Amino acid sequence: MRTVVVHLPGAYDEEVRRYPVIYMQDGQNLFDDSTSFAGSWSLGEELVSASRLGADAIIVGIHHASSHRVNEYSPFADERVGGGDAATYLTWVSEVLRPAINDRFRTLPAREQTGVAGSSMGGLFSLFAVFERSDVFGFAAVMSPSLWFARGAIFDWVHQQPFVDARIYLDIGAREGERTLANARRLRDMLIAKGYTPGHRLRWVEDAIGVHHESAWGRRFRKALPALLAVPTSDRSH
Repeated sequence: MRTVVVHLPGAYDEEVRRYPVIYMQDGQNLFDDSTSFAGSWSLGEELVSASRLGADAIIVGIHHASSHRVNEYSPFADERVGGGDAATYLTWVSEVLRPAINDRFRTLPAREQTGVAGSSMGGLFSLFAVFERSDVFGFAAVMSPSLWFARGAIFDWVHQQPFVDARIYLDIGAREGERTLANARRLRDMLIAKGYTPGHRLRWVEDAIGVHHESAWGRRFRKALPALLAVPTSDRSH
């Protein structure tokens, strides 16, 4: 049994239209301070602001599996903390949860309109997901990813992956530590070398005041949504 929270755009009941879908990790932390580990993203408020920029999406917040969180979000085993079962979790999201969401809600089910997002370990998982299941996901928000996990095994893995036609948003807070910042910059450079052109398929954000916290991710996610959803620039000015 797993809790899943679905947040619908404000106009969902008023306008008969379909929406992109974003599958977000750590669903406990997105909307409600009372269920969050250390304060929420306040995502409901941030999505209202994003909607004014023409960025509307159905958000599927998937609660993590508590003590099994690290195991689910990590593609590789770490000798200190374990993990390594992200492929199983990814299969469930792709082949069980996604069809259920598409059946119940007015979604745009094409991969170009289906995204995955997360922060920290959830960011690591989202990076893995957009490459591993490029048949399902057309974009990913990779926020403050835990690239250190399993001695940085994700770097060699990404290097070996073929280029996939996807939009990737990658960010980091400058106050998250020098090693974390250096790892994120390394991934940025690797993605650019692979063909993800900044301003086109890659958006890189280095937040000068950013810390490793839900409040920072919520603030940045609102600004990331238009790029993730490929909202035309002219629409963002309204």
